[in-house]
Amino acid sequence: MQSRVANLKKDRRVCSEKVGMLMRANVEGEGGGPPYTENHVAAYPIEYIAGIDLFNEGEFHAAHDAWEDRWMGEVGAAEKLFLQAMIQSAVAFHHLEIGRPGAARRMYQMAKEKFARLGVVSFMSLDLEEYQGQLDRALSWLLTVPDPRELAQPEMKLPVIRLLPEVMEYE
Repeated sequence: MQSRVANLKKDRRVCSEKVGMLMRANVEGEGGGPPYTENHVAAYPIEYIAGIDLFNEGEFHAAHDAWEDRWMGEVGAAEKLFLQAMIQSAVAFHHLEIGRPGAARRMYQMAKEKFARLGVVSFMSLDLEEYQGQLDRALSWLLTVPDPRELAQPEMKLPVIRLLPEVMEYE
């Protein structure tokens, strides 16, 4: 994973080329189209973009690593809170993958709390209300009983991160 982020840091063309391929292929999914544009690649930290790619590929632990690389650096308070919420949402799915629904529930709850503390409807071009709606549809079953280990994991539609078209200022 570290080498994947490092390669993206060295050469932003990788993301730009990927955007072009996705646009040509007209990737379909919730919301349709590619998850971000060349303008997003130019405007946002490469760790953020790499984390989106990894998350959308179901590589939740790797997405966590990409976002954590950025989170651990010199970033503003709002971006740090946002990245921590993104990390925790990815880790929730990773915990489900390894059979730890209690830990998944805790990460889901912590992510929701941090998104609420941000106090905005979108950040770094991510529609937080839409993304949290996807998280809720996928993970709210974890909150239905005192111990989620009592439940069989239902089939769920995993969230897909797609950025809003406009590039947003952030701290």
